[in-house]
Amino acid sequence: MIGRRESVSGAHFAFTDRWGGVSAAPYEELNLGGAVGDEAQAVRANRELVATSLGLDPGLVVWMNQVHGNDVVEVDGPWHVERPPQADGIVTATRGVALAVLTADCVPVLLADPVAGVVAAAHAGRPGMVKGVVPAAVRAMAELGAEPGRIVARTGPAVCGRCYEVPEAMRAEVAAVEPAAHAETSWGTPAVDVSAGVHAQLDRLGVCDRAQSPVCTLESGDHFSYRRDRTTGRLAGYVWLD
Repeated sequence: MIGRRESVSGAHFAFTDRWGGVSAAPYEELNLGGAVGDEAQAVRANRELVATSLGLDPGLVVWMNQVHGNDVVEVDGPWHVERPPQADGIVTATRGVALAVLTADCVPVLLADPVAGVVAAAHAGRPGMVKGVVPAAVRAMAELGAEPGRIVARTGPAVCGRCYEVPEAMRAEVAAVEPAAHAETSWGTPAVDVSAGVHAQLDRLGVCDRAQSPVCTLESGDHFSYRRDRTTGRLAGYVWLD
């Protein structure tokens, strides 16, 4: 259920895998995405299972309506609307509130400044990385008192540069914005490494405490992958403070 969990100075980071939930095929088992065609009741049950396993109140987990953009929204608690506003980053200075990001190949980015008491979550697919959603999240944290040099950054399972094949023109467009994302597949064709691009952006911003998951979602049968399966579930990353 929880593929990886880590705590640093009162900041907590967690990434799920696909097992331990109640969803049926093709979303088996722990689908946490509410907009992929799965039964709403199963998604709610899965979200409650994960929150309980992490010691969180399911009602204090904030989700996004992700659209591959760069908008970052500040929150102090769950949305009081049926559908969250469109955003690919959320930030909070409210302790006890957990922020969640959904992925199935894109890079889930979790950020925390335990000293300032500020956390953020960002959804960095190829378009969002190019548009600068991660720098936008760091700026939003800084506006709440965070300092890049204190930020702890963790990125979760995502499709790797050896597998994310793209047309040559697309690779060139991405690399023109973020050279570190230029990659080649294991079979020698043009590719994009979104995780490398995200970490290069964080490095330039002065975020030094960084760690990247070694898991490639396309290669791992324990994780959902949109590029591999198309109709599939969504993983989640969670960040919160004591």
